[in-house]
Amino acid sequence: MQDVAEHHDLGYTAVPAEAGRGAERWRNALRNAFPFMVVGALWEAVAHLGVFPQRLFPPLEAVASAFVRLTANGTLPHHAFDTLLRLIAGFALAAAVGVAIGIVMGRSRRAEDFMLPVISIGAPIPGLAYAPLFLLWFGLGNVSSILLVAFVSAFPIIYNSWTGVKAVKEIWVRSAQAMGADDRRLFRKVILPGALPYILTGLRLGLAQAWRILVGVEMLAAVPWGLGWLIFGAREFLNTDVMLAGIAVIAMIGLALEKLVFQPLERFTVVRWGMMA
Repeated sequence: MQDVAEHHDLGYTAVPAEAGRGAERWRNALRNAFPFMVVGALWEAVAHLGVFPQRLFPPLEAVASAFVRLTANGTLPHHAFDTLLRLIAGFALAAAVGVAIGIVMGRSRRAEDFMLPVISIGAPIPGLAYAPLFLLWFGLGNVSSILLVAFVSAFPIIYNSWTGVKAVKEIWVRSAQAMGADDRRLFRKVILPGALPYILTGLRLGLAQAWRILVGVEMLAAVPWGLGWLIFGAREFLNTDVMLAGIAVIAMIGLALEKLVFQPLERFTVVRWGMMA
């Protein structure tokens, strides 16, 4: 009888706990969806009030119809796949080079004195201003697009990696050295974990830069496929619904990268280490 009562009590307390977690998930989902619902309602109001011609400002159902049509015939996935390949290649190159340069600048005063003026001059220049040079140097097509994406998106990665290394508390470094840590262990156990929140911020900013320059250069580099090419081509024929469908795909890919790459990486490293809430 006692075992039955215990099982009954456990079941009685588990159900409300599970219900509470389910309610919390629903609240979080509604909280995240609310801004999109407001923007969607405002968009629909403007589209149906006739402030702009519907060909230039289509309602959401027209955009959704274009999205479904282009997805069903394979056009949109093909454009998205080509853009994603260029983005991954360019951003991976920028991340590898940018983090390495930023860390070297943070650890070496000589490297900092040499690189910082060059980066300070190059970073404020808009990415599209470099596009004609890269197209002349590397020709039309994928190579110039990938290298330009890597070059432009490397600047925020370098800046934030350098800042992160410089921000590591000196007392951490001295404590590790006092406990006998050599340079390799000091880097792995102190410098890199301490700088990682800044590095992740730099990677996020670099990815945003990569998107901006990639969509722009796809309009110029005579690539046969890509979301930038799709958006630019749709503008020529006033297919605003197609343009917005392409923009929606960019937003969805960006959200997927944030949720599937950056947030798990953050939880696995700096959150687990207690360096971020």
